[in-house]
Amino acid sequence: MKRSILTDRYEDIAENLRLEKPYQAKIIYHALINGVTEFGKMTSLPKLLRERLSEEHGSLLSSKVVNRSEADSAVKLALLLQDGSIIECVRLSDGKGRYTACLSSQVGCAMGCAFCSTGTMGFIRNLDASEIAEQFLQLTLLGEPITHIVFMGMGEALQNFTAAMDAIKALHREDGFNISYRRMTISTSGYVPGIRRLSELSIPVRLAVSLVSADDSTRSEIMRINRTYPLSELKSALISFQHHQDKRITLEYCMLGGINTDRESADKLKSFMKGLDAIVNLIPWNPVEGMGFRAPSGKEIQHFESELKSRAINYTIRRSKGQNIAGACGQLATETRRKNRNGS
Repeated sequence: MKRSILTDRYEDIAENLRLEKPYQAKIIYHALINGVTEFGKMTSLPKLLRERLSEEHGSLLSSKVVNRSEADSAVKLALLLQDGSIIECVRLSDGKGRYTACLSSQVGCAMGCAFCSTGTMGFIRNLDASEIAEQFLQLTLLGEPITHIVFMGMGEALQNFTAAMDAIKALHREDGFNISYRRMTISTSGYVPGIRRLSELSIPVRLAVSLVSADDSTRSEIMRINRTYPLSELKSALISFQHHQDKRITLEYCMLGGINTDRESADKLKSFMKGLDAIVNLIPWNPVEGMGFRAPSGKEIQHFESELKSRAINYTIRRSKGQNIAGACGQLATETRRKNRNGS
């Protein structure tokens, strides 16, 4: 199976491509990360070598863009992988010239969160590190420099721990894309074993946790993972993470109309945050057809914000981008899988 060289060492590239001169591996790698995806256009290589590599390998890309959609300062790409699987990734803009890549770590997702479209796909397989890293390259080929990365696309990154970490290290390479660890964020549904493993690494990535509710009963109903790792275990893991990493944690709070935006929800959130250095990121639910939830009204959001303010809870509110292209938080799910699910 053809795979990307983005996570390979120079010596591995030289061996796999049968290069007579090892330094040519560095030329190829740097050409690729600078957007040259065809051997024939790598003019720093001898003509005969370019011709051989083009004939034997074709493009350096292992994935193919099969759909592109754009709206709300977001661009979503659907990528066809070598085995026929399709994943989605998104480039987000803050409107001030800063671009963020939202990457997927799995094809589908096993978590089954009730408010998330990706969960309806079920779990198909893990992505390997090169497939994760190539999403970033595909997004950079859109033409703008990307400075931040969030693992908030399809899948639970901490369940695909080794591949996700290898991709992060590759994207951080000083002689590569050189993305600072501090500009990378891993989002988790609350997979406690993964959080504890992350705590033990000396990789200072940021951590975001999809909390949604600080009430065990409510969270277990909405997020199956809470039945295995309830809030007490999650909080213990987060405290351990902060003990080792000394980093502020983001608690992603998807606001579901009529479910988690009342005074009692604010009280329980305050209690959960005690002892944590955390900020709450309020995210109004992005509508997904057939999910059975509703987005909170503007008045409901304002009321919940006032409840948080009165409790001195540090929070921000995310105005989701990409809703119109199903590229916002919780909306990623490939069309192929939707059709299969619907029996068409």
